[in-house]
Amino acid sequence: MDWRIKVELFEQIRREYEFGVGTIKGVARKFGVHRRIVRQAVANALPPRRKSPARKRPKLEAAVEFVDAILEKDRETHRKQRHTAHRIHERIVEELPGCQVSESTVRRYVQHKKEELGLLARETFVPQSYALGIEAQVDWYEAQADLGGERQTLQVFCMRSMASAGSLHRAFFRATQQAFLEGHEVGFRYF
Repeated sequence: MDWRIKVELFEQIRREYEFGVGTIKGVARKFGVHRRIVRQAVANALPPRRKSPARKRPKLEAAVEFVDAILEKDRETHRKQRHTAHRIHERIVEELPGCQVSESTVRRYVQHKKEELGLLARETFVPQSYALGIEAQVDWYEAQADLGGERQTLQVFCMRSMASAGSLHRAFFRATQQAFLEGHEVGFRYF
């Protein structure tokens, strides 16, 4: 069963268990699944991932240390200068003549090893630009203040302009809808 379909099934099972039948046996009978699956769904919203068994790689074992050394060296080189799986396979054929391993096996191992070493992750930067007066961020935070000689907790409305980075802070006793709308009004006048 596809993992996404199983997530949806888990959601239906959880909803039925909480708001419908209410018993593990009843939910299992209604959806035609094992009671173990119902217990898993009730315990966690996400189904457990399938475990793939660790398999032996008799043909690749002779080249694992060689490939690991190449990839370890690649950590210190520029990204464009790193070895590809194809080039690593070519080097295995040239430098380890007794090792008969297919390119697809090397490719899978190199992909897995590069993920493990963090060689595939790229840092992404998306520049953000905002037109003046178009976008703002709004949030609440809690602050302590001395009012009339007594320490009180206040809810502070914060509106920040995205283009100018200017901000407005307005304190209220409670974070209500009316305070939220009033904070917007004051913020629009301010900006």
